[in-house]
Amino acid sequence: MNQPHHDERARIREAMDRLLAGQATASNGSLTVVALAAEAGVHRMAILKRHVDLKNEFYERVRTETRQVPETEKRLRETVTKLKKTIANQRAEIEELRQQVTRLTLASAVLTQQRGEQAGRAPVPDNVVPFPRSTT
Repeated sequence: MNQPHHDERARIREAMDRLLAGQATASNGSLTVVALAAEAGVHRMAILKRHVDLKNEFYERVRTETRQVPETEKRLRETVTKLKKTIANQRAEIEELRQQVTRLTLASAVLTQQRGEQAGRAPVPDNVVPFPRSTT
């Protein structure tokens, strides 16, 4: 590993220690990759692309040392909960719409049958010659 990356890794590890000890100097002290990058003086993408192992180590240390769930995981869990509620609501709406389609289909069939019965009983004006129905 070349020297700049080694220095970067060392700064990231030192920043981890400061954040977990609650002694942030260059960030807001939150236990996130953004704060870790600010604390280490590196770009966030450096941690996310080149030092993924350090990011994973950081989150594992957050879980074990502070007994906290990382912010990103909290947000993902909230999003999953919202999406599950949305899915449940959509399923209920779909079921309601299916029932409504069934009721409307039955109502249409009843109206069609009633119209056919009324047409058979309707008086035919003198100037109308009815066509015989085809039997095919």
